[in-house]
Amino acid sequence: MSKGRILIIVEGSRIDLRLMTHLLDIYDIAEQYQIVSYNTNIYALYNSMFKNTDPADIDILEHLKEHESDQAKKQIFNERYSDILLVFDFDPQDPQFSVEKIMEMAEYFVESTDMGKLYLNYPMVESFYHMKSIPDSEYNSYTASMAELESGVYKQRVNTVNRNRDYRKFAVDRIECNIVIKQNIEKARIVIEKYTRSTPSYNTDYLILDSIDILSGQIKKMLAESEVAVLCTCVFYIIDYNPKLIRSEHHP
Repeated sequence: MSKGRILIIVEGSRIDLRLMTHLLDIYDIAEQYQIVSYNTNIYALYNSMFKNTDPADIDILEHLKEHESDQAKKQIFNERYSDILLVFDFDPQDPQFSVEKIMEMAEYFVESTDMGKLYLNYPMVESFYHMKSIPDSEYNSYTASMAELESGVYKQRVNTVNRNRDYRKFAVDRIECNIVIKQNIEKARIVIEKYTRSTPSYNTDYLILDSIDILSGQIKKMLAESEVAVLCTCVFYIIDYNPKLIRSEHHP
């Protein structure tokens, strides 16, 4: 991944923004970056960018600027960036959700230096905090049912389970963040292998995780079991940026 001026588009203005800022600070990612809240979900982006148009004909920065009323944000979209990241929730309970829509977007947003790279959190960004301890020996078993997503109780469940019951005190340093990221890597591997029957490959530094394979696995799990595996993928940006950042200081 190129290292330069980074634009990160997040879904919400609170937890999403706080988490990405926290990760960049923890890992001392010194490149200039700008985080902007889209303030609506990924299916609204689909409607404006994919529904009646070919996204390949659209410059995403121009598109965002045209649909933005905040003048300060418009100015941000006027700038040029080496990388564009999109951090959104899977939100399968949304009335506008469809397998075809989310797959089309995932297959399009695959390159941060071009059209942008999509990081989907399952079922939503709160998955980062869905741990009763660091590490959490039960994390691989955690799921979110469609029933609790449709009733809107999942976020409260995370608040109750979270180790500190205060997100600001969770994963406060690089050692803890490394553990959280590695647990999500391992869980993504399990989702891919169990539900897609494919095997992620390795390079010298880390497991190579394909976002389409993760999404395919989650969709198959959801359709078969009416639940998704709790999984935070926005943390994988740290690996994409530099996989050596999550190596243990004592076990390189």
